[in-house]
Amino acid sequence: MKKLLILAAGAFFFQAGFAQVKIDRSKKPAAGPAPVISIKDPAIFNMANGITVLVVENHKLPKVRATFSVDYGPVKEGKKAGLLDLMGQMLGEGTTNLPKDKFDEEVDNIGAEVSLNAAGGSASSLTRYFDKAFGLMADAIKNPSFPQESFDKLKSMTVTGLKSEEKSTPTIATRVYTALSYGKNTAQGEFTTEESVKGLTLADVKEAYKNHITPSRAYLTFVGDITPAAAKALAEKAFANWKGKKLMQPVIPMVQNPKRTEIDFVDIPTAVQGELRVGNIINNPLNNKDYHALALANYILGGGAESKLFMNLREKHGFTYGSYSRVGNGRWQALFTATAAVRTDKVDSATSELFKEILNMRDGKVNAEDLANAKAKFNGGFALGMEDPAKTAEYATNILINGLPKDFYRTYLQKINAVTLADIKNASKTYFSETNSRIVIAGNADKIIPKLMKFGYPIKKYDRYANPIVDKPLTPKAKETAKTSESISAYEIINSYLKAVGGKDEIAKVNAVSATISLDIMGRTFAGDYKRMNPDKQLVELKMGAMTVMKSVFDGGQGYQAQGPQKKEMDEQEIKEARDEKGIIPQFFYATDTAYKTNYLGTGKVGEEETYRLQVTMPSGRIAVQEYSTKTGLLLKEESTSKQGDQEETTTIEYKNYIKVGNIMLPTEMIRNEGGQELPFKFTNYKLNEGVTEADFK
Repeated sequence: MKKLLILAAGAFFFQAGFAQVKIDRSKKPAAGPAPVISIKDPAIFNMANGITVLVVENHKLPKVRATFSVDYGPVKEGKKAGLLDLMGQMLGEGTTNLPKDKFDEEVDNIGAEVSLNAAGGSASSLTRYFDKAFGLMADAIKNPSFPQESFDKLKSMTVTGLKSEEKSTPTIATRVYTALSYGKNTAQGEFTTEESVKGLTLADVKEAYKNHITPSRAYLTFVGDITPAAAKALAEKAFANWKGKKLMQPVIPMVQNPKRTEIDFVDIPTAVQGELRVGNIINNPLNNKDYHALALANYILGGGAESKLFMNLREKHGFTYGSYSRVGNGRWQALFTATAAVRTDKVDSATSELFKEILNMRDGKVNAEDLANAKAKFNGGFALGMEDPAKTAEYATNILINGLPKDFYRTYLQKINAVTLADIKNASKTYFSETNSRIVIAGNADKIIPKLMKFGYPIKKYDRYANPIVDKPLTPKAKETAKTSESISAYEIINSYLKAVGGKDEIAKVNAVSATISLDIMGRTFAGDYKRMNPDKQLVELKMGAMTVMKSVFDGGQGYQAQGPQKKEMDEQEIKEARDEKGIIPQFFYATDTAYKTNYLGTGKVGEEETYRLQVTMPSGRIAVQEYSTKTGLLLKEESTSKQGDQEETTTIEYKNYIKVGNIMLPTEMIRNEGGQELPFKFTNYKLNEGVTEADFK
């Protein structure tokens, strides 16, 4: 009891004394002194075959981590873009000594972590198991088996992943920005496509391995509970007899910024917001005299939630959830980039404000508090990073690769804290371009481009893969109507479609349609019923055997969606969108119902077939882009985007293999892609005006 009373008294006096101190909570506390950083040099030795070995001893924990990486630099892959990534994945698919299942079992048995990638791999485990873990990593790097079945699996997964990203507006904006900045046919500007991956073979993977995974220009780092002598013995045992191709540092041609600031626009009619990328090419090696000042300048501009971009575009104007900037660095040219995702009606305003903040930085409109806060962030972040012993090895490797002075990281904070406001202005003026910038915007061109004209910058149009847009000539008839009105061109496209599927008179006779619907996915087959009745009643039911696994019903006024025993009533927006599908052939109503608005977008392509692209604004407000064959008039593809919370969700539907049912044409295949999940539906046993009753939609 006495001890408790003493503790309570101590607490009372502490609180009483603290209460006498007056604190001004309207001001941020002053930053403390910069932490003193002590970085111990790693042990370094070179192997005869070209591997540089670095060892960082740290015996606090009984763990060791080794990382092997080949410094082969940017590689131009051309038509085989994506090959190196696929090769890196294949390194983890078993060795000539152990098939994948046995390899994974060996790793699991010792509680280790072994991973492989396109530049090498890593291994981590408790000290007593490290010899085994390291040996497994070395085996995977030196002796990959490259099984055909694994290649086929990973290739298919890569294609699926690309499909899930191809409709993403942020992905498109970044891809086009990078491709245009560096040049899409360069090592840094090229990108992986579905087409490039589909063309890859296992022989390509083996050739890529032979050309890039080699002891030449390789770095092997050990960090943790290991001595340099033990690390050297492991390295020699695993890699001393390994030979490979001698690599040279690549020579990357220099690229130029635009001669004049320009807007490069990617039209995504279904996008509900605009993705904005603004920036320019910079040269910023780690030994750049402005390196530290530029890092701080970028942080002040767009490095976090207190940056100028964030405070302006989000906090002040509410244009976006966040706006940021970054500067690249290294031996080759890099990018300064400022970004924002902005609602469509404010893209022009956001562009103006973003440029305003860049100009403010160039004009030196940065105060002492801005600089002090940035320095405090760097001081704390650098010190915190040094808690990880692996940083020592990473820094030592950077020094070797980039030809830096040995004290580069020891004096890092000293140089950060020596940066002045004049240095910030100079770095901003040098690296944040005003007159040679590239502004890439991906979004709805019809709504955004007219507002961008006021800036006076040239506006160039590109497709989603950074190809310049050159509209192909229309048919003579379409060209003649386009001279007078875009709506007339849309009208002709719709009429052509209605004629292709059977004509208005025959369509008007169809009040209901039913079919058997099936879906093969993940090795399972689902089958069920598809029914529709005018004006907008719909039913889709899929079963596995006798059990219903999915059902969607809409009776024109309300509806529900069920998966197994889980049932969810349609909300207000879902009901509105269900009513968009008016009639068995919705296009029948496009010209007569003023709730539908159509706009001709120009020509396109689905597969090898030329198309006319039609934007349709549905009664619900949802926007769809439909592509109709210029040859047959039939609908081949439809894409629409809706907003789910803060995220855009794009749905693409392809229509294939039309057949004649009665006197109208209907597709027998409908491939739906949503969120990267591809669902190939097939329709059989079509019936018109029979087999459908009001009771089906209850």
